[in-house]
Amino acid sequence: MTRFGNRSLTIWLLLALLLLASCGQSGPPLALGTLERDRIALTATVAEVVVALPVAEGSKVTEGTVLVRLNDRLQRAEVERAKAEVARAQAELLKLRNGARPEEIAIARAKVAGAEAALREAEITYQRNQDLIERKSVSKAELDRTLALRDGAQATLDQARQALNELLAGTRAEDVQAAEAELAAAKAKRDYEQGLLAELTITATRDGRLDSLPWNLGERVTAGSPVAVMLAGKAPYARVYVPEPHRVKVKQGDRLTVRIDGLAEPITGAVRWISSEPAFTPYYALNAEDRSRLMFSAEVQLPDSAADLPNGVPVQVELP
Repeated sequence: MTRFGNRSLTIWLLLALLLLASCGQSGPPLALGTLERDRIALTATVAEVVVALPVAEGSKVTEGTVLVRLNDRLQRAEVERAKAEVARAQAELLKLRNGARPEEIAIARAKVAGAEAALREAEITYQRNQDLIERKSVSKAELDRTLALRDGAQATLDQARQALNELLAGTRAEDVQAAEAELAAAKAKRDYEQGLLAELTITATRDGRLDSLPWNLGERVTAGSPVAVMLAGKAPYARVYVPEPHRVKVKQGDRLTVRIDGLAEPITGAVRWISSEPAFTPYYALNAEDRSRLMFSAEVQLPDSAADLPNGVPVQVELP
């Protein structure tokens, strides 16, 4: 939650109370405010149906506690498909790395032997027809046909030998690199889909208290809308508004006395943050009287012993 919001009305009311309290005041100057905790809104990344709300509103939770479960059936299918792509890419890479099997090489050798036999037969037929054409026992067309058959057999043999050489040479390094890249892409896709699946289970990101569950069981949430709101931290802090004349005396780490409505004894807290800008729009040409009305937002962290104090209780912080 941002520290800066539309709090103009609250600031002016606090300023009025401070001015009234200062009339005739003999004690230390005060900064007025309320007890607050960090508000954390956990949002949905997709529009899905709420299927489980295992924690009741107002319960104390620790980091990692499951607060809301959204329907994950479709996303689980996407994860399984991504895993299958990884398995396919792994098998393809392994196949390339292992190279040809002995059976494949044996088949290629057999094809070479068959092509050699076919070439010998075609060569014999061609030579016989050459002898016959001299005696005019065959036509020129028949001789040309057998020559074409011989040349075709030679081409088939060359092709079979090249296929055998390819198997014997093994897989090209470039093919292995391409397969490795495909496997890496498949793994990245799987991790992405698994991340989307994990986001359908909303968990507490800090220790604190579950403040509200905006959606009911069975409702389809809107993507980007809060599905759980937490108030983080064990103890609250006092969000107060320091008047401009006292701003220079307050710095981060200062220990200040905090008086809380309903408690007889004050509590000592530490300033964890103070704004460098006024809580409402400043004007740099203000005179001394107007500048004194500027207020600076500050946060005073209370100790863990104040963990049971509720939000919204008015407080007064004594300023140095």
